[in-house]
Amino acid sequence: MDFMFCHSLVIGGGIAGLRAAIELSRFGDVVIVNKGAPLEGSSGQAQGGVAVAIQDPKDIEIHFQDTLRAGKGLCREEAVRVLVEEGPQRIQELISWGACFDRIGEEFAFAKEGAHQKGRILRAKGDSTGEEMMVTLLNHVKKFPLISRMDNMFSMDLIIHDGRCIGATLLNQETQRQQIIFSRITVLATGGVGQLYWRTTNPGVATGDGMAMAARGGALLEDMEFVQFHPTSLLLPGAPPFLLSEAMRGEGAILRNQEGAPFMKKFHPDAEMAPRDVVARAIWQEMQNSGTPCVFLDVTHLSKDFIKGRFPKIYQTCLSYGLDIVEQMIPVAPSMHFMMGGMKVSVDGSSSVEGLFGAGEVACVGVHGANRLASNSLLEGLVFGKKVGDFAGQASENLALPAKDQLKKIQKTLLSGGEVNEISNAEISSIRKDLQQTMWEGIGIVRDQKGIERTLSFIQKWEWILKGTYQNQPKLELKNLLLLGKCISTASLLREESVGAHSRKDSNPQNPLKEKHLSLRWVQSNCTVEVLIS
Repeated sequence: MDFMFCHSLVIGGGIAGLRAAIELSRFGDVVIVNKGAPLEGSSGQAQGGVAVAIQDPKDIEIHFQDTLRAGKGLCREEAVRVLVEEGPQRIQELISWGACFDRIGEEFAFAKEGAHQKGRILRAKGDSTGEEMMVTLLNHVKKFPLISRMDNMFSMDLIIHDGRCIGATLLNQETQRQQIIFSRITVLATGGVGQLYWRTTNPGVATGDGMAMAARGGALLEDMEFVQFHPTSLLLPGAPPFLLSEAMRGEGAILRNQEGAPFMKKFHPDAEMAPRDVVARAIWQEMQNSGTPCVFLDVTHLSKDFIKGRFPKIYQTCLSYGLDIVEQMIPVAPSMHFMMGGMKVSVDGSSSVEGLFGAGEVACVGVHGANRLASNSLLEGLVFGKKVGDFAGQASENLALPAKDQLKKIQKTLLSGGEVNEISNAEISSIRKDLQQTMWEGIGIVRDQKGIERTLSFIQKWEWILKGTYQNQPKLELKNLLLLGKCISTASLLREESVGAHSRKDSNPQNPLKEKHLSLRWVQSNCTVEVLIS
């Protein structure tokens, strides 16, 4: 097993991780480890845009209120204030580093999305905003000699010593060699857990590794019941559930049922521009009523040239599967899209474990509450990536690594662990598919006690996997998914009332958890979840 030392270890190479690394480089050398290729994560695939009050200073307060309204009383106002007030500076900074956002003449081309009172969504190349931001950050990172990157590295577990995080164990995805990295500071920026669900817009790398490692390392998780389902993803035979950006509805796309009739007015006065959770449930209800697997997103009434120019990636992707969206309605259905919950962190990104920090989707800073406002996620990565880098860097001055002889003992301990509980590749694939289907049915868009309990019973059947020790990626990913499935299910069962993205058919409005947060502590010795209410 190879090992190395660095001042700061950043696990995750998306927008939050890259922005954190830039800040951390002021304090010492930084190693970014990234699962897969640089643009393989969710950041690079983000389409719609980034919400920011950059046009009018008065809009900062409106953006603040819109975010709170979407979060249904469960946003942490301090975190939202940081997001909306520091967001414009972070975007201007990114522009100064080379990011090009779309303009109409000399002015930015702002779009409007659901639950926003006004147009404040910046975009790049029509529908490639995340890619533009990622490429800009990747190029900028190259200017910092103290920052190095290690792509195709799977994170196995955090190294916890005397209650403090001092690095991580990794697996080289190409050579299958294990690597130990000892560090003063460890920042998780690993993204979400979309692969826990049968249908997801998330890339294949989104298996919740960071959240699961944090939980096993003793960090609290929070708001895990709040899983956001994007209303419109492509539903075609042989095609992945490709995201159809909310910006399409902002530009006039209409949702139609199997008879071709618009239906959103029945569910919300803002129709297609209603909050995401409302639109997702409306589509789910139409599908239930008709007994069909999809509804349709219609842009055929809009200018063909406009659609091709405004949504070039979406147009070309659909065309590659034989669907010309300027001539044909698009079959769509909801898919799991974003985790509002994650490792509980303060506004500065610090977790409940010393030396461990987080930013982006892996972390729960309280910005999103029960339901994320559209296009706030890219801004969150930038703002809190910078925030955590600055705070963690300063904190590192009091977080020296243990002495070398102590580190050698830790290294020997890590080397001594072999695999416990054998499981075949065929079993892994089968259990993972069953887990995704079970989560989709039991902890999906609409839930109830029976479905949640069935999900927990399914996970209980595979508890021996949670207790196992593994050395390869597929086994560890399954272990991570089962752990997070249990956490999400536990929180969903306890929160009896419907709020935001957490919708229960058997909602109990008298539930005493109203406007309170559930924090979870994973107990690895018996694979149970302890619950704290705040």
